[in-house]
Amino acid sequence: MRKLIYMMSVSVDGFMEGPDRELDWHLVDDELHRHFNEEISRMGAFLDGRVTYELMAGFWPTADSDPSSTAPMVEFAGIWRNMPKIVFSRTLGRADWKATVLREVVPEEIIALKAQPGGDLLLGGADLAASFMRHDLIDEYRIYVHPVVIGKGNPMFQPSDVKINLRLAETRTFGNGVVLLRYERP
Repeated sequence: MRKLIYMMSVSVDGFMEGPDRELDWHLVDDELHRHFNEEISRMGAFLDGRVTYELMAGFWPTADSDPSSTAPMVEFAGIWRNMPKIVFSRTLGRADWKATVLREVVPEEIIALKAQPGGDLLLGGADLAASFMRHDLIDEYRIYVHPVVIGKGNPMFQPSDVKINLRLAETRTFGNGVVLLRYERP
């Protein structure tokens, strides 16, 4: 069965983006980006909320034609375009780039999706992840802690009454100081 993986970069103080959705504090150098590409290229689909999808669709479809893009960025542009995407949105009418729009998180549909053959499923976006957490659908958490305190913004984890026990499966420190904490469900 495929795993559903919540993968997110986060500041030391727990924010995935700044108060105005800024991501300029992310320390994604070539080493970290190559790691992301390696991990993501094995996935079977992206599962994103509307905001995350629109952010990605606003840049990655043509990033490989930008002369300022690094080699890892060029590689990721191809990965992103070719990867199937499921966008959860009540307002988005349609989505391009191999994307399907779903209106709601229906646990039975997600369980059926996980049972299909193929690579693991990559979940993006704090609000969408909160919904998946409420339904106990996330199998693994990959948290990339960036060595920066941003003070305020959108937290990686929304307030919740859900308690989830996890087991540390891997740690890795990158040259730029980012630390991967990979947790699995016991």
